[in-house]
Amino acid sequence: MEKQDNESLISVRELKKYFNDGEIKALDGITVDINKGDVMVVIGPSGGGKSTFLRSLNLLEVPTSGQIIFEGVDITKKKSDDGKKLDLPLHRRKIGMVFQHFNLFPHKTILQNMTLAPMKTKGLSQAEAEEKALALLERVGLKDRADAYPSQLSGGQKQRVAIVRALAMEPDVMLFDEPTSALDPEMVGEVLAVMKELAKSGMTMVVVTHEMGFAKEVGNRILFISEGKIVEEGTPDQIFNDPQSPRLQDFLSKVLI
Repeated sequence: MEKQDNESLISVRELKKYFNDGEIKALDGITVDINKGDVMVVIGPSGGGKSTFLRSLNLLEVPTSGQIIFEGVDITKKKSDDGKKLDLPLHRRKIGMVFQHFNLFPHKTILQNMTLAPMKTKGLSQAEAEEKALALLERVGLKDRADAYPSQLSGGQKQRVAIVRALAMEPDVMLFDEPTSALDPEMVGEVLAVMKELAKSGMTMVVVTHEMGFAKEVGNRILFISEGKIVEEGTPDQIFNDPQSPRLQDFLSKVLI
């Protein structure tokens, strides 16, 4: 799936994240550009730094050093270039995030979960927020569950709600941290279908996943991260059909059955 727009949305430069006074190098010099319209799929062994990289993009993980330039602004700085204090929440509102676990408020209905952030941070009226929320729920086949509570939904339904809840903020990029890993196998497909539809709509996406079929079919760029470094980067065809590094070859031999 080739994308035509090569305008950089997020530029990552020499990103490092160390723990235990540098003994653990979760990220060890990551440099990559994420362009508008990219569906970048991040693969690699567990503990290799994939989720740390993803969570660093909106500073849920604060880097030890390096730059994350989002829409022209280095969000790792406390002040912008003109000396003003950086408004990190403003930038975060443009970055949607979907986690392994759904993080829905259990005491609120699905509709209330959907409308809370747009009303609080974007100033939408309840009527406006509900209209947008219902349209998004209809998009993923869950409009009829708007008045249900999270406990009344399956795992796949909860994750679909989590995706459209992030979309309700109209983000410029969506980050997915292993969004299907907590689901029963029969529910994985329904969540991946929503993500495929989102990719077709042109949404910029960065997806950490173990779903190699999704990576092959939907991604236009694949990053293979191991031991905190980008070992190999390329198109799905390059990564899966012509891997260059022994580390990637070994990884694929274990995950592709």
